This record gives sequence, structure tokens and C-alpha cells, in this order.
Amino acid sequence: MTPQSSLMVAARVDRKSLGGLRALLSTMNFAPGRVNTANPLVPFGKLENLHFARFVILDDQTLDDIHRLYGLPRQEYPLYLAFTCDFDGGKAEFLRDLANCAGPGLRRVFSFCEDFTDGADLLQWIRDHDLPVATQYVNWRGRTMKQVREEAGLRKAIDAYLDANAAVLEGQPAEHIRVKLRKFVEAEIAAGRLILTPPTPTPWGERIGNVVHLIGSGLLILLLSPVALVLLVLIRLRENTEPVYAPRPDPDQAKALADIEDYEFTNQFSAMGSWKPGLVRRWMGRYILLVIDWTARHWPYTQGRLARVRTIHFARWVYLDGMKRIFFATSYDGSLDSYNDDFINKVSFGLNVTFASGIGYPKTRWLLAGGAKDEEKFKYFLRRHQMPTDVWYNAHPSLTAVELERNSRIRQGLKAAALSDEAAREWVQLL
Repeated sequence: MTPQSSLMVAARVDRKSLGGLRALLSTMNFAPGRVNTANPLVPFGKLENLHFARFVILDDQTLDDIHRLYGLPRQEYPLYLAFTCDFDGGKAEFLRDLANCAGPGLRRVFSFCEDFTDGADLLQWIRDHDLPVATQYVNWRGRTMKQVREEAGLRKAIDAYLDANAAVLEGQPAEHIRVKLRKFVEAEIAAGRLILTPPTPTPWGERIGNVVHLIGSGLLILLLSPVALVLLVLIRLRENTEPVYAPRPDPDQAKALADIEDYEFTNQFSAMGSWKPGLVRRWMGRYILLVIDWTARHWPYTQGRLARVRTIHFARWVYLDGMKRIFFATSYDGSLDSYNDDFINKVSFGLNVTFASGIGYPKTRWLLAGGAKDEEKFKYFLRRHQMPTDVWYNAHPSLTAVELERNSRIRQGLKAAALSDEAAREWVQLL
């Protein structure tokens, strides 16, 4: 399979340049929240292996919380411009394509960054400012954009065939319908009207890297588990006294966020915040993200779901400022309310262990219970830490994660020489 990779460029921006930077980023959009995929700065649509991308200015509006809640001095952190991409294949090849496609436009954007000069080597500068992910989630590892497009074309061709032959196929056994469709698809491929490219073998470097990560990170998690247990006890001793701060979000901020959401089936979310004071919370937060990264990469969340949640395409957690702050970004299906409700109802403990180390989070019990179950406070907390995503690109705006999985299952079902009656009926129900 072809692995998915990520890029996150983060560079300091002078606050005096913020207005000009936002104005330039806005030229990539038809309107707020609606990207022009052919914009002259970064024509995302020309990057065939790109799934999602975003530009977002990391302007943390919650820096006063540490003084408000703990009486500690406010810490001043840099203002950053972040550029993220989720794509197929290796980073080196993608960066070459990116530079060829959008080199001059990226230079204009990055010219607002403090250390970018006219004569800078663009690719080297990007590499120097590429931050490693602490944790990454990919909905379906190995499913490339080529596969997404080809399987969407397959689904469209099958739908057209079914519409044209509805009367003939009505009442026929499921396996008969599947065989008919298989012959139709084979004929379309032979005529060149459909293309279904076989998956490429997994590169040896990726296989070795996965084994090393599986064993190395797994052993590290195991070795640190006694420390994590001690940290959990220490956290429990202070959970009831840690201050909660989750006021209703500022109306202007809420409107700015709402104005860039719900234009298509899939939405974006960008947020950041600071760890609670002290090493206990920071160390536990790092341990938890290590565990999530390991499970998301190896088992059991590599194909279509994170626990029982099936609506996330990509997600990442990235440390900033010496691991004192963290940035979270995701692309997901549905509204923000439905996304939050999905997690709250199915895996609220996952929200708690992930976000409870953030300043002001609703009270938890043993880190797992409570927290997100206080639905209103949790949603207010999350919305306060959210920032407007200035530019967001989605390569398949009409396809949800569930539909992508269904299209892949349709293709897989066509490969079989024969299916049982039950399996054939299940397959036909996908259509």
C-alpha cells in the first residue's frame, strides 16, 4: 500500500503583519470557508496526491487563563502561521510537486514570516519549519487519492447501469445482480471508460519503519506504564480542586467560526491551548498521545474508525513552544455539534484523556469519567480554543468517510469469483 504522510509548517509572524497576511490568504477563497482550488497562489487541485490542506494563523486567545485561574504570570508566545497537508507517499516527492506547482505563491505567503527572505531556499525553509506530529490519525491507511477518485467513478458507473437496467434486475437474486455488475465493470475497464489501478506494494522502508515503531513505541509505552499509573493517582488527588473555565464563547468569535463551517459534508477544526501548570499533567498528556499514536498506527484504528467514531478523515496533535502548548487539527464529517455528540455519546473517555490536561477543562474523575459528559461546558471549552481556519482544502468534498469506505467495499465485492447468498445480499445493500 501507499502510506499517507503529513506536513506542518509553522513559522513566526510579526503581529503588525497580521492584517496583510490575512488579506493575502483570503484571496485563495471564493468566500470565507470556500476555497478556490485553482487559486493562483496555491492551486491545490493540481496536487493529485493531496487529501486535505489548510492555512491557519495560530493566535491563541486563551493565554490569560493561566493568570485568571492559577494566579501565574501570563506567558507570551509567538504568533505562528501554520500550513498543513495530508497526502499520499513520501514527503520529499510531495514537496517537489508542491514547489513546482505553487513555489511563487508560497513565497508570497511565507514572506510574512519573520525569518523568510527573498533568497531563501523554499524547500529547505519548509523542511526547517516542519514540525513532527505528536499523534496522527488516518481514517484508512493506504487509501490514496487515486483510489478515492477511481472508486467514486466506479460507483457512478454502477449507479448509471442500475438505473438503466432496473426493470431487468428487479427481483433477481443478489448474487445474480453482482455477477451482472462484475461483467459490466470488466467491459468498462476493457473499453477504457473505467480505471481501477491495483494497489502498489508497501515500500520496504515503510514496512521496516512500521515494525520499528510497533516494537519500539510499544515497549516504551509498556515501560512507562508504572509511571503513568503514579501520574494518574497524582492527577486524581487534584482533580476536584483544579479550576474549570468554560464560559460561553464570545459572540463575535462564534460567528467568525460559524461563517466558515457547513458548506459541504465535511468540516475543518483547528484549536490550540496550554497544558495545566506542573509536570504531572504535561507528562501524562505526552504519555497519552504516545499511546493514541501507537494504536492509531497499528491497531485497531487503521481502517475506517477511531473507536466507534467513523466520521474523522485525518487528525493531528502537534507540540509547540517546547511542548508547553499543543495544536490540534482535524477534518471530519457533519456539523461540529454532531461531531462532538458522536464522541460524547460513544467515547467520552477518549475526549477526557486527550484534552483534560488543558487549562480550564471540565472536571474529570480518574481522568476517564466526567469531563466531556458535562456537555455544555465541554462544548464551550472546545469552542473557546478553536481558531478560524483561514484556508481549507478538501480533495473530495462530496464524499464522507462512510461513503469512501462503502465505495471500497463495493470494489472489493466485485473481485470475488462467488459470494454466499448472505454475503451477496450484504454487498447489494451497499449500492
